[in-house]
Amino acid sequence: MSNDVRELVAASSHVLAAAGHDDLIWGHSSARDPDGRGVWIKSAEWGLDEVTAARVQLVAPDGTVLSGDGVAHSEYPIHTEIMAARPDVGGVVHTHPPHAVALAAAGLPLRPVSHAANYFVPPDVPAFTDTADLILTRDLGRSVARTLGEARAVFLVNHGIVTVGATLQQATVAAVLLERACAQQLLTAAAGGEPSWSRPEESLSKREHIYHDRAVSAVWDHLVRRLPDPHPHTPTDTH
Repeated sequence: MSNDVRELVAASSHVLAAAGHDDLIWGHSSARDPDGRGVWIKSAEWGLDEVTAARVQLVAPDGTVLSGDGVAHSEYPIHTEIMAARPDVGGVVHTHPPHAVALAAAGLPLRPVSHAANYFVPPDVPAFTDTADLILTRDLGRSVARTLGEARAVFLVNHGIVTVGATLQQATVAAVLLERACAQQLLTAAAGGEPSWSRPEESLSKREHIYHDRAVSAVWDHLVRRLPDPHPHTPTDTH
């Protein structure tokens, strides 16, 4: 089981890198440990595209590395505290994608000007503004979890994003969709004119039609297939 989880985290990292979420050695995704010991997350000092199963660690809620080599990521509390607050969450992603960072820094709410945004809106994507510094303590991790609430994503303003899902596959797809949604909104704004977006009832309908579980699972499979070979083998079930 632990090897499957390690391979899943590696695959998520590669997908995120290919989707434009790489930021040198920063950014990470995690999967809940099936035995409740903490989270499986890549070790620090590796870029997302460099992650292998051997570079994935099991980190306890207090930051102790229970399995794996290397240095633990200092922002592990993002992952462990969200997992503690949200029993429904099996995967967490934290990255610094440029368009999402720009949109949040500009103080703009995400609008459903494209299909992708309907995965999140309504309600509005919450914004965490307690600090733009790293989330280094369990108290800050709990604050991020509170701001996230029951949402699928939260903007860490002037810092990055956090997305969640019942599985890491879903959380990874959410991160890809959020960056695409932000990029489309910024492109729309740059075009001038009078931008339009879906009404809440239409957004909810589109979410049901476009982003049902089977479609999200297929998106994950598509993203993995697009990775350059060799890529990590990983379970494909997102349910």
